Amino acid sequence: MTEFRQVTDQVFVAPQISVDDVARAAAQGFVLIINNRPDGEAPDQTPAAEIAAAAEAAGLAYLWVPITGMPTRGQAEMVIEAVREASGPVLAYCRSGTRSINTWALGSAVTGDRSPADLVQLGAAAGYDLRPLLG
Repeated sequence: MTEFRQVTDQVFVAPQISVDDVARAAAQGFVLIINNRPDGEAPDQTPAAEIAAAAEAAGLAYLWVPITGMPTRGQAEMVIEAVREASGPVLAYCRSGTRSINTWALGSAVTGDRSPADLVQLGAAAGYDLRPLLG
């Protein structure tokens, strides 16, 4: 079972999730899953299409924004817009959760939703060091 790490009341991040985790996310009230992992990074990862199908079956919205390396401004803004439009909690995932929180944090900083200091504190509380990204 994958750990869903709370960043804010609306944003959670996680390492790679499984189809079973999608059902658990729906049961916990999530409304959107954001996949920040490109397909084919590891032989044991669940393909994006399987997660998307599970999300649809569970009544969840799904957004695939695959990130390799650092997120672009456009990718970060896409994630922030999706979070803003979501009617409830959002779960973003990648291999470890780092790309997901980095993408959300970058978008939050670019749009002025949160200060870099606030983002660093939120990241630390969720177990991620955002200082290299926002410092």
